[in-house]
Amino acid sequence: MSQSYNNIDGLLLLDKPFGITSFEAVRKIKKVLNVEKTGHSGTLDPAATGLLLVLVGKATKLQAKFMKKNKVYLSSFLLGMVTDSGDLDGNVISENSISNINIERIKETVEMFEGEIFQIPPMYSALKYKGKKLCELARQGIEVERKPREVTIKKFEVFSYDEGVVKVKIECSSGTYIRTLAQDLGNVLKCGATVKTLRREKIDIFDIKDALKFKDTDSAGKIIEKLIPL
Repeated sequence: MSQSYNNIDGLLLLDKPFGITSFEAVRKIKKVLNVEKTGHSGTLDPAATGLLLVLVGKATKLQAKFMKKNKVYLSSFLLGMVTDSGDLDGNVISENSISNINIERIKETVEMFEGEIFQIPPMYSALKYKGKKLCELARQGIEVERKPREVTIKKFEVFSYDEGVVKVKIECSSGTYIRTLAQDLGNVLKCGATVKTLRREKIDIFDIKDALKFKDTDSAGKIIEKLIPL
């Protein structure tokens, strides 16, 4: 019988890899530590990587508190393409010319997204409508009306633009959808855009450089070594 660490409480900074859900990442920690209570403070899509705050034991009571913290992302947007999901996992809806797009125009345009803005949450999201996740409805081909939500973009920095790909850094409030931000930018530029890559670098004071690599989660000892007591 594996050892149980049910007397352990704390916060784990985890570097979620590409291709797994946030739930699967947390479930791995729960299994290795053999604990009853685990959770996380903000979903990352399977195609996204980076910082996931995993809550263990009594720390799960602080989930709502950590959910509200600001976040920092590094992302690349592919201009000239629109997909139904807002990223490359989705079906292509349209492809458009980007011949008149340059980095100066992009930098000028992103300025209008800084500050308090309203976003319409994407259908491909974990938000619920009448008890069902929007993403589940979207996979059935069902689209429902979503109310705009106010979010804050503290910083929207453009690093480079090459062959249709713009690399950006975004500091934003909780509840911000980067896929929606990319789509809205593409709409203003009149060429469309979709997220190519997305990596979460920071949540509040917590930084990805201090996170445990997912490959090290096979070891309960390495997990506990990285666990921050709360």
